[in-house]
Amino acid sequence: MLYLESPTNPAIEVVDLPKVISAGKKEGCLVVVDNTLATPIVQNPLQLGADISLHSVTKYLSGHSDILLGCVVTKDKSLFDRVEQSRRYGGAIAGPFEAWLALRGVRTFALRMQRSQENAMELAKRLEKDKRVSKVRFPGLPSDPYHERAKSFMKGFGAMIAFEVKAEVSQIEKMCNSSKLITHATSLGGVESIWERRRRWATESHTIPENLVRFSVGIENVEDLWADIQDSFSAADIS
Repeated sequence: MLYLESPTNPAIEVVDLPKVISAGKKEGCLVVVDNTLATPIVQNPLQLGADISLHSVTKYLSGHSDILLGCVVTKDKSLFDRVEQSRRYGGAIAGPFEAWLALRGVRTFALRMQRSQENAMELAKRLEKDKRVSKVRFPGLPSDPYHERAKSFMKGFGAMIAFEVKAEVSQIEKMCNSSKLITHATSLGGVESIWERRRRWATESHTIPENLVRFSVGIENVEDLWADIQDSFSAADIS
C-alpha cells in the first residue's frame, strides 16, 4: 500500500499526486490518499488515479466540530465490498444522530469552504507582509514553493495556513492563548477559526519548527480575524 496525505499536516506541503500515484500504480500498490485538508471541493484523488480517498468527516465535511466520524471513498466495487464487509463485521457504524449531524454539515459544505478559502488567502497575504512572521506556508501564495504544483491539479488552495513567528516559544503560546475570536485548540476544518503551536505536543515531528503555528481559517469576518491576530501579537509582546 502507498499511503499519502496532501496537503500535509501541519507543514502544508503539496505532494505531486499525479506523479506519485502513477508511480505507485506501476509498482502494483494500492494507493490511498488522505484528502481531509484539501476536501473534495479542492482536490479529487480518485480522478488522479488513487484507489481510495479518505476524509475525517469531523473536519470540513461536517464543519461544526461536534462529531467524530470518517469516511472511505472508492470507485472500485470490489474494494467497496471489502471495506463494507470489514465495517459490518467490526461494528464501526455511525449512529443515526451522528449521521444526521454529518448530513446537516454537508448541506452547507460548499458555502463554508468558499468563505474559508477566501479568508485564508487574504490572511496569508497579510501575514506574509507582517514583520513578526518569518515564513508563511500556504500554497495559494505565489511565493510558496508548492504554488505551481498546486495550481496544476488542485481546484483551489484550501483554508489551512502554517506560519512561523519571530518570537520565543513562551510568547507564541501566550499569543495563541490570548485570541478572543480564534479558538486555541487542536482540531481544524470547522466554521470557527482555530490555531495552535504544533510542537507543544510531544508526539509532533521534530521536523516541524518550534515556532510554527497551524491556523485553520474559518468563516468569520476577515477583518475581525485580522484584528484578533494583531491583538494576540500585542498581548504576547511580539513586535
